[in-house]
Amino acid sequence: MTPAAAPDREPLPLAAVEALARAAHVTQTDKAGRPYAEHLQAVAEGVRTRGGDDEQIAAAWLHDSVEDDALTEDWLRDAPLSPRTKAIVRALTKIPGESPQAYAERILATPGARLVKEADLAHNADAARLVVLDETTRARLTAKYAAMRALLGL
Repeated sequence: MTPAAAPDREPLPLAAVEALARAAHVTQTDKAGRPYAEHLQAVAEGVRTRGGDDEQIAAAWLHDSVEDDALTEDWLRDAPLSPRTKAIVRALTKIPGESPQAYAERILATPGARLVKEADLAHNADAARLVVLDETTRARLTAKYAAMRALLGL
């Protein structure tokens, strides 16, 4: 599935990025047991409605792919995506043991990443999604998302 590196090729069209992301996450579910592709779609739509461009929308579809081991860093390096899309995906990929502050700083230092993370946080913190979780998980995630929003100045 790894495309050969070719700096002169056109980036994948959004429909192909969407299909790839859906296929990569096909077996994954969110904390409420819903297909993970629903989250990816909501984040991509959130980026679109916030005025994001195609590179940011592509990154939204792929924002958790490396972190979740759905795709590898090698795949991302060689993928037919713009350098900006790849940079946003990397910025949104949490590093094990990384502090929230360091994660937020990387997002803020990467052009276009903050908007994608804003859409991600908005969907993660959606009341309809949180209400189906147990109280302990809901409280933990609500605090986590609020803290990240604060670090990002949202």
